[in-house]
Amino acid sequence: MYVFMKRLFSILLLFVSYYEVSAQTLPDSVIKRIDALFSRWNTPTSPGCVIGVIRDDALIYAKGYGMANLEYAIPNSSETIFHMASVSKQFTAYSIVLLAKQGRLNLDDDVHKYLPWVPDFKEKITIRHLLNHTSGIRDQWQLLAISGTRLDDVITQDQIIKILSKQQELNSNPGERYNYSNSGFTMLSEIVKSVSGKTLRQFADSAIFKPLGMINTHVHDDYTEIVKNRAYSYQRKNGTQFSNSVLSYSNSGATSLFTNINDLSKWVMNFYKPVVGNLQDIEQLTQKGKLNNGKEINYALGIIVNQYKGWKQYTHNGSDAGYRTYLSVFPELKTGIIVFSNLGDFDFSKINAMTDLLMQLENSTAIGGGNVLMAMA
Repeated sequence: MYVFMKRLFSILLLFVSYYEVSAQTLPDSVIKRIDALFSRWNTPTSPGCVIGVIRDDALIYAKGYGMANLEYAIPNSSETIFHMASVSKQFTAYSIVLLAKQGRLNLDDDVHKYLPWVPDFKEKITIRHLLNHTSGIRDQWQLLAISGTRLDDVITQDQIIKILSKQQELNSNPGERYNYSNSGFTMLSEIVKSVSGKTLRQFADSAIFKPLGMINTHVHDDYTEIVKNRAYSYQRKNGTQFSNSVLSYSNSGATSLFTNINDLSKWVMNFYKPVVGNLQDIEQLTQKGKLNNGKEINYALGIIVNQYKGWKQYTHNGSDAGYRTYLSVFPELKTGIIVFSNLGDFDFSKINAMTDLLMQLENSTAIGGGNVLMAMA
């Protein structure tokens, strides 16, 4: 009996060890199929992209394709730092959620309580309206363009605040309709500063990035700052030639997060295994907005909530200059997908193809309740 139990224990131990290793890796067959999707950028003469696949509490696959810097022949890698564009918004939103948790603000507060410079539109605009893009406030990039500012000019936070303070009308009444507005998230950055006494960069660093171990992440609110391992931004001139796509933002809230695959994977895990905040805070971050008529919208607080292949999905993408970014979390599967590119004409359909590949494998094992990554192995 003792010998039998000893052998049984050894078999179980071997099984557990195999499961743990398998759960943290992708099989070669899947890697080859993923690599094939991004092979057109896997060249030393082109900008490219970096991808990451997260499962449970591990970044199980990460790889760079193409170059982070063409002039110095520096390749993309999981350590390469990218400008996140609108993927930044969820961090601004979570900063607001954390401040609300501390009792320092309420999502239904009037924004004038914290931003007295906002014009009086004779309508109550709440923090929640800003988070859901239902405030009616006009988009800052459109307003800047009307004023004669180019998007490749140096654009500062103060400059945006000045132009927002001169608005005379809303696009719609608050809560009446969804209308994507970067202005709202710049205003949220200023609310963080008003409430906490810290810039968004300082607050997010102390409340989110450091606790998660995101040591290569910051809100890039000074365009002159040197950032080691940064990917440069490019546009295609023709089939084989590229040009620099200038980005000189010194503003925060709607954009300007700098991070890499390794760091952002830790943020993905926080959606289903919270280290910063708790599940109730994540639920608030991912609670869909509602219009005045009661209609629910897919936009939550700086992040989109929908379904993909039958699974709940939290997602957002971004686009500034030549940067293209994408983050997707499947909380029920404890899985995440990240893609960054530094080329303006990057083909986002490749992301869908990679997602479909992983979802097909997941669905094929769902009936048996098995771990997809073990099944793939």
